[in-house]
Amino acid sequence: MGKKRIIQKADTQADNSRAHAAKLPKKKLEFGVLNILSTYNNTVISLTDKEGNVILSSSCGALGFKGARKGTPYAASKVSELIAEKAKLIGLKEVGIKVRGIGSGRESAIRTFASKGFEIRSIKDLTPVPHNGPKPPKPRRV
Repeated sequence: MGKKRIIQKADTQADNSRAHAAKLPKKKLEFGVLNILSTYNNTVISLTDKEGNVILSSSCGALGFKGARKGTPYAASKVSELIAEKAKLIGLKEVGIKVRGIGSGRESAIRTFASKGFEIRSIKDLTPVPHNGPKPPKPRRV
């Protein structure tokens, strides 16, 4: 049978922190724009600079929420918390918020981000609204 091999795991927390820090951008940012896309099924949050270049991005699905739980306010607040922690590390102080969509995670994401100590300059609702919409269905003939 031979010798049994014993695998010793190194300190996993140190490895995770190094990998976490490696994913952060090297660019320091004072002001950013937080884009929140909230649908019935998911919430996607991305942090961009003034020109619109994405610096940080995450979603409820990326955090491990599955199915109907992705559309909940709790999941949106967890995503916002993660983005806020990463934003602190790159030096973000002020933020403008653009919200798009009609999901339940809109307000909880904004509240969580505001509670982390960022100065919010503006909140814009950019939800697309149809002017007339699609043609309604014809009446049923019975």
